[in-house]
Amino acid sequence: MISKSKRAVRSMAVALTAAAAFTVTVPSGNAFAIDHVQCVGGENFLKIWSHLDGRESVDCYANAGKTDFGGWWVDRISTGNNDLIYYDANGDSVKIERWHDITFPNRAPKVVAIQIL
Repeated sequence: MISKSKRAVRSMAVALTAAAAFTVTVPSGNAFAIDHVQCVGGENFLKIWSHLDGRESVDCYANAGKTDFGGWWVDRISTGNNDLIYYDANGDSVKIERWHDITFPNRAPKVVAIQIL
């Protein structure tokens, strides 16, 4: 027969093992769930106008996270209610705070990734 103290120690070990497994499998902190969404008038999404190889695009994003942007040249950024960092091909990162609308008429940055904070 197992003594009460051994049972308590075993129960505690099982509980700690379960807690450790849960901690390893469930991410903590910021979730990286940035979403490419349909641009809808009146919404405060991050909106980016860009071009590459004769093609033009207007893309909207929601939720915090980071995603690849494919090296497109950015003509305009409207942050909506999002703080943004864009990473350009030169290795620089530029933070733009929410509620800003910026155009790049002469020197469009070539953006490799974007991050909503």
